[in-house]
Amino acid sequence: MKLITNPPRANLGYNCYGCAPHNPRGLHLQFFEDGDEIVGVWKPHPDFQSYENIVHGGVQMALMDETACWVMMVKVGTAGFTQTMRFSFLKHVYVNQKEIQIRGKLVEIKGGIAYIELRILDPEGEVRTTALAEYFVVPEKIALRRLQYPGKEAFGI
Repeated sequence: MKLITNPPRANLGYNCYGCAPHNPRGLHLQFFEDGDEIVGVWKPHPDFQSYENIVHGGVQMALMDETACWVMMVKVGTAGFTQTMRFSFLKHVYVNQKEIQIRGKLVEIKGGIAYIELRILDPEGEVRTTALAEYFVVPEKIALRRLQYPGKEAFGI
């Protein structure tokens, strides 16, 4: 796996809940490229639990949504917006475990929508949660100008 650079953003308001390393309440996801997949790595923390020792479902959704966003930026080469996501919570994700992986893969782009498959894996590689994201694809010129998308090259891939 190859580490993906989290490029500095031109906008002073960059404080992404998912990936900003300086956001004190954020998830601090780090991303890697592994073949045709983008892999988010995250260490669960008790601040993100629902029932005792179980990662909150909403946090799992945020982890997958952020990973889908990075699939857009790195694999598609532009920004995008979540249109819909369908989740399947198969097994609990536990707070008291080592780092988990969130893996995302572009399936296709059709009619201006990117379809992205996602899954959360526990430290042993067992799938815990899955999702299919549909992302509205923003044209690169607009993403560069209006959304402070730094360009695919900025990610070091």
